[in-house]
Amino acid sequence: MTVVAMDRVSLALAGRTILASVSLSIGTGDFIGLLGANGAGKTTLLRAILGMVPVTGGSLTVFGQPPRRGHAAIGYMPQGRANLPETRLKGWDYVAATVQGQRIGLPLYGAALRKKVDAALGLVEAQALARRPLAELSGGERQRLLLAQALVDEPKLLLLDEPLLNLDPGQQRRVVALVKHLHEELRVPVVFSSHELNPLLGAISRVLYLGHGEAAIGAVDDVITGPVLSRLYNAPIEVHRVGTRIFVMSGNVEVERDAHRHEHEDGHHHGHDHHA
Repeated sequence: MTVVAMDRVSLALAGRTILASVSLSIGTGDFIGLLGANGAGKTTLLRAILGMVPVTGGSLTVFGQPPRRGHAAIGYMPQGRANLPETRLKGWDYVAATVQGQRIGLPLYGAALRKKVDAALGLVEAQALARRPLAELSGGERQRLLLAQALVDEPKLLLLDEPLLNLDPGQQRRVVALVKHLHEELRVPVVFSSHELNPLLGAISRVLYLGHGEAAIGAVDDVITGPVLSRLYNAPIEVHRVGTRIFVMSGNVEVERDAHRHEHEDGHHHGHDHHA
């Protein structure tokens, strides 16, 4: 079954074309790795699926209907949310309060909500985190709470925008393994945005790579090639495989790692795609 269908879709932001006449579909069994350089449109595409960015051309449908804001069947984890408030608020209350859309600190919990929050925390193995203050949690532990928040309404589609940012390699591996487990256990399609491909290898079924208004989607071996990426980056690109890792190079510069380092070199988000 097709969950997301794009037919010659174009997207623009502040007068700048982000995607131009892109067609693709995402099915119920997909675990998509969404990649591309800063400003390529990863966040914009996710926000279009969420009904937060209007399509400027073509047709985009989600579950067979035009996108609409607040669709309960879509679980969304926004970028940049790892920096949760440094408060004594406990994990359980944070998940519950944000789900309700209420101001944190004024929650009114019913039995149904309690059951949903407990179930979501169980899915991400975060029951122990529920009793701990946010201020005491690591980045990886906070990501588990945010993932629980995205799962509370039992979504039929999971959109994760850069959940690996600011995590060390061990934390990254654990987050990817957890999302893969959820994808298989709940049979929910996943679109997982990332700056780097390597942490996703072995988990994703297909890769969707964006660049210069274009997109390429398919198996890793079909998309992560010199000719395809040279077109998307509009520059000569070489792809090197070393063991189980893949390196995308422009001259002697590793493209993905260089973009990632520049975006976060002083601890802040500089990349256009954070706002795109």
